[in-house]
Amino acid sequence: MSMKSRSLSRRSLLLGGGVLLGAVAGCGVPAAYVPAGERAAVDLSRRDKRLTWANWPLYIDTDDERPSRRPTLEAFERRTGISVEYVEEINDNDEFFGKISPSLMNHQPTDRDLIVISDWMCARFVRLGWVQEMDRARQPNVTKYLDPLLRSPAFDPGRKFTVPWQSGITGIAYNRRRVGREIRGVADLWAADLKGRVTLLSGLDEAFALLMQGNGADITRWTADDFHAVCDQVEQQVAKGQIRRFTGNDYIKDLSSGDVLACQAYSGDVIQLQADDPDIEFVVPEEGAELWSESLMIPNLARHKANAELLIDHYYDPEVAAELAAWVNYVCPVPAAQDVLASSDDEETAALAEDPLIFPDAEMRKRLAIARDIEPGERSEFAKRWNAIAGL
Repeated sequence: MSMKSRSLSRRSLLLGGGVLLGAVAGCGVPAAYVPAGERAAVDLSRRDKRLTWANWPLYIDTDDERPSRRPTLEAFERRTGISVEYVEEINDNDEFFGKISPSLMNHQPTDRDLIVISDWMCARFVRLGWVQEMDRARQPNVTKYLDPLLRSPAFDPGRKFTVPWQSGITGIAYNRRRVGREIRGVADLWAADLKGRVTLLSGLDEAFALLMQGNGADITRWTADDFHAVCDQVEQQVAKGQIRRFTGNDYIKDLSSGDVLACQAYSGDVIQLQADDPDIEFVVPEEGAELWSESLMIPNLARHKANAELLIDHYYDPEVAAELAAWVNYVCPVPAAQDVLASSDDEETAALAEDPLIFPDAEMRKRLAIARDIEPGERSEFAKRWNAIAGL
């Protein structure tokens, strides 16, 4: 196993405004909801040893010599005899929602047995009844090894419908050499010597939680007042010229060049940046940072549900989770994988076990929280206000 350099960030592709979502979930269209008794199809798993899995590009380990090979996936196929059609078709949450929502709302199969989307979008699928509850009897590894921090988000208590694929942290990145001092919290972004050299994330779902935490809000149960307080602050900073611009993952280029000194950032990106510039640091603010995931779900009428459940559990084997973590460099949802990496004979791989951006240490974990999602009745109002500030 070796750490890979990725040309894209999963989180950087997640900047959707929920426009398509608003047309269905936001308006509460009754026909869109699928009752629990109407979600399952006849499961062909026992006699039809295959499944179709939709994921994001560059989000699974590949072979050093043959990039078309996926070692952890091939190991599952060999062990179980189940053939996996792995489709890298998800490039944006809203775009993928638009692709499969007509089938789901019309009670038709999607021809996919497993999908991976961001938790804030997973929340919509769960609320609409578009995904099936998993059978944990087939998933002993998930039951045993899933990180306690990720076990019960507000949108899916007990993780009945979703299982994290990979996780990450939204925090602050800065160039310590150029700034000349430590940055410890959100308020430090508003320092006078950083004027015009700060960026925030443009996507509402990506930006708001960390900024609320800067005000001491509990993001697991934030309120409309918390949201508008953040918007008031950001409006003031825009008016003062403090904020250079709002970005997707192009903050990476700005931070590397020195055009930006400090910014909202994703932990997975910073691991890559640090490999090229050790002066770049990632901060989990003293007041806290957002822990997020992209999660696996089994959509309604999937014909290979049991096979999909077995595949999910395969990736919660600590040995397999370690191999994946060494390649993708996100926060690993299987803490037990840390010991596996630490015992590696490869020095670079063993070092990953000590990286708090892959395995947050005990002190950092105390400051991480999963934000409650924006509910359908809130989204239109909040998106309108935020997008006006961000210039979207």
